[in-house]
Amino acid sequence: MSVDLEKISSQLESDSTRDRMVALANLREATAEDAVPLIKKVLNDESLQIRSMAVFALGIKQTDECYDLLIDILINEKDYGIRADAAGALGYLEDGRAFQPLVRAFYEDTDWLVRFSAAVALGNLKDPRARDVLVQALDSEEIVVQQAAIAALGEIKAVDAVDQILRFAQSEDWLVRQRLAEALGHLPSEKSISALKYLEKDNNSNVAQSAMISLKKLAG
Repeated sequence: MSVDLEKISSQLESDSTRDRMVALANLREATAEDAVPLIKKVLNDESLQIRSMAVFALGIKQTDECYDLLIDILINEKDYGIRADAAGALGYLEDGRAFQPLVRAFYEDTDWLVRFSAAVALGNLKDPRARDVLVQALDSEEIVVQQAAIAALGEIKAVDAVDQILRFAQSEDWLVRQRLAEALGHLPSEKSISALKYLEKDNNSNVAQSAMISLKKLAG
């Protein structure tokens, strides 16, 4: 399917928010090289929803320029939602240079949503250096940040953090228990296996199912 870049370009300048949104969506079929210059047109759009879509698109349509654009947004953007989008998109880039900026965002950003996105992105980078930050994130007051940290510790295969995440085996939040069951599948150890056998009997079917899948993964 060919993409009409000229049409998309003029749609991105339309006064209609809906036109601009449709144009951004139509860039899905474009190459990264064609898409990024057009995405840049709406990075400062008056509509937060369009800006959010554009920032997300920079994580998917990857060119050499995307990293610097996203770092700039992460550091200088006033809207916390857009900063969170930038952190998430940096995780999609899987560029090791993002490690320090994401760690800084986790420690210094005042909004939990940005810290959540930074924790998820650190997991996506699969950089073992993120271990200490993520272990610290387990103590967050926000349950979703705890969930992100548990999942990310699994992503970076931090086997030495198994003790720290096992305290969530009896969390009241079933999503936390499910994230734990999924993470343990990446962390081969005797403690992981015995915890998974415990979680396999969980009264929530999603948790039990995830534990069963993780046990098979570790056995395989």
